Amino acid sequence: MDTLDEVLLDAIDKMDNTLKVLKDQFAGLRTGKASPALVEGVQVLYYGTPTRLRDLANISTPEPRLIVISPFDPTALGEIEKAILAANLGVTPRNDGRLVRVPIPELNEERRKEIVKVARRQSEEARVAVRNVRRDANDLVKALQKDGKVTEDERDRALEEVQKATDAHIAKIDSELKNKEAEVMAV
Repeated sequence: MDTLDEVLLDAIDKMDNTLKVLKDQFAGLRTGKASPALVEGVQVLYYGTPTRLRDLANISTPEPRLIVISPFDPTALGEIEKAILAANLGVTPRNDGRLVRVPIPELNEERRKEIVKVARRQSEEARVAVRNVRRDANDLVKALQKDGKVTEDERDRALEEVQKATDAHIAKIDSELKNKEAEVMAV
């Protein structure tokens, strides 16, 4: 990286990716309502090869408490059912010979609190990742100044920009966590 703008853009891009990963993780957390994200990442052993469920079937939610999985290859029904059970999602799939129905039971208070703890842990990991990106960007900025490529004023301005980006991304992470907690705790 030769310029401060490259360092800053790279840091912001990495922070955005961290936020995207967190959103994907949150989508996979079970709430009281059905979501295709709950099962689409489940690995199914398809002809001896681990394959994501979303690559083997259409996943839909025709009702708020039901996920319907219609495989492209009906011979995979049994393996899909086994994979969902093995994923330990707290749901029991039902195979009717053409598709798999996954009813989503109501969450009890204890399970809701466990899910919120998982969400908090995931958001803290995302915060740490954003702070690590900030540290790396700051190191690069300081190295550019040490090599004489930028002045002290430019270095200070760049460090301030990195900090602003960090604060903004951590605020977004906190907002996502707050929304997820409200969604999980809603009865």
